[in-house]
Amino acid sequence: MAGKNFNFSLNNPRTHEENDLYLQSRRFGYNVEDEFLRTQEEYMNARIRTPHSLYSHRTSHYMSPNAEEVSFKGYVASGVSFVSLVAENILCHPFLVLRRQCQVHPSSLKYHLLPFTLIPSVYHLHQRQGLTILWKGLGSVLLVRGMSLGVEDLISRVTPWPDTITMHSGLKQFFQHLMLKCVSLAIVTPFYSASFVETVQSEIASEKPGILDVFKEGFIRLLNWNDGPKGRLIPIWALVLPTVTLGLAKYLFSLMVKSVSTKVLHAKVKSEHETTGALPKNSGEYQDINLTASIISLIASDIIFYPCETIVHRLHLQGTRTIIDNLDNGSSVLAVLTNYTGAADCYEQCLASEGVFGLYKGFGALLVQYALHIGLVKFTRFFFMEIGSMMSKPKPPPTPSVHDNSPPALANLSTVSKSYLLP
Repeated sequence: MAGKNFNFSLNNPRTHEENDLYLQSRRFGYNVEDEFLRTQEEYMNARIRTPHSLYSHRTSHYMSPNAEEVSFKGYVASGVSFVSLVAENILCHPFLVLRRQCQVHPSSLKYHLLPFTLIPSVYHLHQRQGLTILWKGLGSVLLVRGMSLGVEDLISRVTPWPDTITMHSGLKQFFQHLMLKCVSLAIVTPFYSASFVETVQSEIASEKPGILDVFKEGFIRLLNWNDGPKGRLIPIWALVLPTVTLGLAKYLFSLMVKSVSTKVLHAKVKSEHETTGALPKNSGEYQDINLTASIISLIASDIIFYPCETIVHRLHLQGTRTIIDNLDNGSSVLAVLTNYTGAADCYEQCLASEGVFGLYKGFGALLVQYALHIGLVKFTRFFFMEIGSMMSKPKPPPTPSVHDNSPPALANLSTVSKSYLLP
């Protein structure tokens, strides 16, 4: 039987022997002749319509590594953003303390415009008062920042003022958003003043404040609306206007710088993609661009408004009888005694007695602060990318596929044992 060839066409009648074999194949529920004709017709129709669709399953497996890489870059960008947030609010706090102490010292001999002049003073401070001396006031600073965010959220819920704006926001929404910022800054001003005092006062000459003392001192400054019991203490209503003006000016300037930086970075990345022919930007790249633009706007606003910040901080400290560390040597303390009548008078006296660079006292601490911030961001991105490259497995190259033009039914029937029904 194996040597015989049977013709199972529809036009030729079957013999008795051929009919037995045909019935035997039908007994197992498989019509070889009909299945062959049906699959051949379907194959040719599909081949004419979409020639490459039958082979798409062979290359779909190799598209997953690209998706995994995009997802990994998104995780890296989120991790870097978190580290940047921690560095801005916690790790860079010692440099915030240093620059504020320099700003409020009107009779200092060293201006500390460069970072290396701070090294001897910081060494003497640590030697006399311990390693935690530059972390004072951290809790109150975080509480005031959280309070500012909470006040903005509360006002945006009870009023139609939006807490965020976009490029598609109208002019009315923009001014309402600015009004929200002004009101929140005015409400937080007395607590900001109390927190500022905690960051500059000397711990060896003053009582160490508690965690929630910032709210007690803030309410005391708020209740003494007209004048304070400490002589030259500036009333809170006189501090609201310069504080709100400075905060709003820095916010608007940072928005403008961030918008310009984002457009420039997007154009740069787009040109790189067009040059190299790489894949389009993913979510991780968008997060990196936003983070870089945010850092640039933060640095630019702090540098531009540094003199204004010096004036506002001196007004907040006047009349509080605060004793600060003398950063000329780091080994002594002194009382701050000033008699400014307002922001304009503070500016004029500073220029007359200290010169233009008197408004930039402690600028070296600001340089170190952002150098550390940028260094941490770059190191974190490098570290995460190295960890990802070590954990990722090498992808096997795609095996070359041989296009078989024969109908699939032939390949399927070849697996049937003893395919003696085929000629």
